[in-house]
Amino acid sequence: MKAVVCQNQQLRVADRPEPKPGKGHVLVQVLRCGICGSDLHARQHCDHLGGLMLRSGFKNPMRSSQEIVFGHEFSAEILEYGPKCSRKLPVGTRVCAVPLIRREKEIDLIGLCEEAPGAYAERMLVQESLIVAVPNGLDAERAALTEPMAVGLHAVHRGEVKKSDTAIVIGCGPVGLAVILMLRTLGVRKIVASDFSPARRELARRCGASVVVDPRENSPYTASKKSGFITDAPGMLELGVGTREKLGMLPVAWHRSWRLAEALGAAPKRPIIFECVGVPGMLQSVIDGAPLFSRVVVVGVCMQSDQIEPALAINKEIDLRFVIGYTPLEYRDTLHMIAEGKVDPLPLVTGTVGLGGVDDAFTALARPEKHVKVLIDPGSGVKVA
Repeated sequence: MKAVVCQNQQLRVADRPEPKPGKGHVLVQVLRCGICGSDLHARQHCDHLGGLMLRSGFKNPMRSSQEIVFGHEFSAEILEYGPKCSRKLPVGTRVCAVPLIRREKEIDLIGLCEEAPGAYAERMLVQESLIVAVPNGLDAERAALTEPMAVGLHAVHRGEVKKSDTAIVIGCGPVGLAVILMLRTLGVRKIVASDFSPARRELARRCGASVVVDPRENSPYTASKKSGFITDAPGMLELGVGTREKLGMLPVAWHRSWRLAEALGAAPKRPIIFECVGVPGMLQSVIDGAPLFSRVVVVGVCMQSDQIEPALAINKEIDLRFVIGYTPLEYRDTLHMIAEGKVDPLPLVTGTVGLGGVDDAFTALARPEKHVKVLIDPGSGVKVA
């Protein structure tokens, strides 16, 4: 079987042994696989990422000396079941799967460790309990985008965004665009998108952003007209003192009115900010620019050590949340949202290559003006994205 392996930062097509499904496993034929930003990171920073995995408790972290087969965003077709499977779906069914696999007592990350080869291959193993049948005859390209779109859905859920909120998305790469698509799908009307790339700003507009900003020219935090956000400490003090003075003019005890207002959900207006860049300094930049009381959801994965100034975030009472992945339910729901036409992620796809074109595709993805998401078709001979 042919697969693309990464070893010592080099990508090459190699002959690999045929996967043999073990207990609870399903052998599938890969139809499409997306190249993820984490794959780009893992190629260059494999040992660093492996160290982070080890510190997080994973027993089988990747190492640059190993032959790693990337690929955790995929659609596939069932070929064969292993022992102890329920076999509820017939052979030939098109499926997607949460990229985790159980081996004995360990659960490994598919495509991010040597023991669980991913979908940069003709065939691979997945966990039967985590497969989801592709509904409504959805094409393989859109189905393969379930995984990154589920990341966007999980981030929006973690942000607890209401339809009336203002959402600000910093960075319009694949993750930021997935967040924008999910925000729009869930009915959020005020979506501000910020990116240096004109091409990606235009994609953000197509995906549903209502305001698009070049951060060299305008601040995304002030782009929403009449937002009502509090932007400085004196404004916060005026809110507290002014509210106390106004409630003191009522014919009831001011503290009872205050408690009632809080019970009814009264709170200062604030945006939900999605940081989708993941480079050193970006988080501090958000803290510097964000209005008071902002909720910041960190979706971009920064692989290096970084510094922030906690006192400024404290003075602004910024709510900082970090997210990773999604639940199996969010994954299933995302696939059905795509299949039912509620969200269309296909505009993110800017190229398709075969296994022989993966190395060049990694290079091409460094050019944001041309590429956002490149898919791999293992049966294709195309070498240029």
